Amino acid sequence: MSTWILLRGLTRESGHWGDFPALLQSRLPGARIVALDLPGNGRLNQARSPARIEATMESCRQQLQALAIEPPFHLLAMSLGAMVAVDWAAKHPRDLAGCVLINTSLRPFSPWYRRLRPVNYGALLGLLFGRHAARRREQTILRLTSRHLQAEAPVIDRWTALREAQPVSPSNAVRQLLAAARYRAPAQAPAVPLLALASARDALVDVRCSRRLARQWGIELVEHPTAGHDLPLDDGRWLAEQVGRWAARAGA
Repeated sequence: MSTWILLRGLTRESGHWGDFPALLQSRLPGARIVALDLPGNGRLNQARSPARIEATMESCRQQLQALAIEPPFHLLAMSLGAMVAVDWAAKHPRDLAGCVLINTSLRPFSPWYRRLRPVNYGALLGLLFGRHAARRREQTILRLTSRHLQAEAPVIDRWTALREAQPVSPSNAVRQLLAAARYRAPAQAPAVPLLALASARDALVDVRCSRRLARQWGIELVEHPTAGHDLPLDDGRWLAEQVGRWAARAGA
């Protein structure tokens, strides 16, 4: 039985995967799917977020050890979570059977203004330090990360409930952002099977970051033509299908 570990991004928790784990399970019916929270998020919101990706990665490894989940396993990770996956693959390749990297951006391959589009800095600062109500904050995040959603109220309701139940502190959000800014990926691809997936209409991270990464490491890249940064939200079925196809080719 294959095991897939899901990692979300900046200030997002396992609950933000929504119905994607079920979609992935239907595409990989024999797999075990486990969604982890990064320190400072979700069930771990009282923990201090590391200011280094390396420490976040080791925390995730410890979580799996506590759950008695033995390697090798696959990582499916997006954005900040994909940086954790890259570091994991680079430092502990024997842990992993493969990695799927979604809408990530990495030093030294892409400049800062593509890794996080400057047009969003004002909104992001408001999220970090503003005094807006939870629902308004989640509306802003949805605007930044989705391109497809038609009926936004159910998603906003769910995200607001997650924020109110397990809020991420401003200091933890800053440390996560600092960790992402500091992290520097290896020049050569880790010795782990890798797939890059990207959204062509990502308004938060320029899709050219994934394109540059794929060229640098010589790995496969598949782009969704219309989705936003939150690809699992905008088209979870497409994402599950791409993962399923790649896993089948890789013999997973």
